[in-house]
Amino acid sequence: MKNFDGFIFDIDGTLASTHDLIFASFNHVADKYLHRTFTNEEISSLFGPTEDVILKEWMKEDYEHAREDYFDFYSSQHVEMADVFPGIVEALKLIKSKKLPIGIYTGKGKDSSVITLRQIGVLDMFDIVITGDDVEEHKPSPEGINKFVGKFSLDPERVLMIGDAISDVQAAASAGVKCALVLWDIYSKEKYSNVTADYIFKTVDGFLKFLKESI
Repeated sequence: MKNFDGFIFDIDGTLASTHDLIFASFNHVADKYLHRTFTNEEISSLFGPTEDVILKEWMKEDYEHAREDYFDFYSSQHVEMADVFPGIVEALKLIKSKKLPIGIYTGKGKDSSVITLRQIGVLDMFDIVITGDDVEEHKPSPEGINKFVGKFSLDPERVLMIGDAISDVQAAASAGVKCALVLWDIYSKEKYSNVTADYIFKTVDGFLKFLKESI
């Protein structure tokens, strides 16, 4: 008997290695408009709200120009600085082959989410994409998970949230769904190795093997 009826994925550090691109994109506009740069830790401490929220706070009256520069850089540098993790496309295809609903719940804004999902060739594989622009409260709020569960009329206990951060684990717990904490991204591995979750995977191969046994 299969264990899950639906799957929700985070994007950054889960589907794609985008952290370096995100840090570089923020520093691209910080250098241009604020005449300074930030450490990775300083930038990651702001994660939760979308890029727009962060940029508005940083840039004030320069927000519109800075936003355009941010997304121009993010899009143009994506091929060089970020890519899908090997094995992820195979995992998504496996889920799709079972005709199970599959969604995205990310803190990223809609624009950057679509850029990344399109760049790594998986945008059309998701039945719903819930971004930070689509919820009132960002992770660790379970709002996005609840939207997914409600849309497909699923039993929360038979839904798996796959993410690389403690906010994913907390959101899953609040929504009553299972959580797979994935640590195949170097950044996530360094920061969240001590976090407890229902399942922990350090390689995509390990996660793929689990999927084959679970659906």
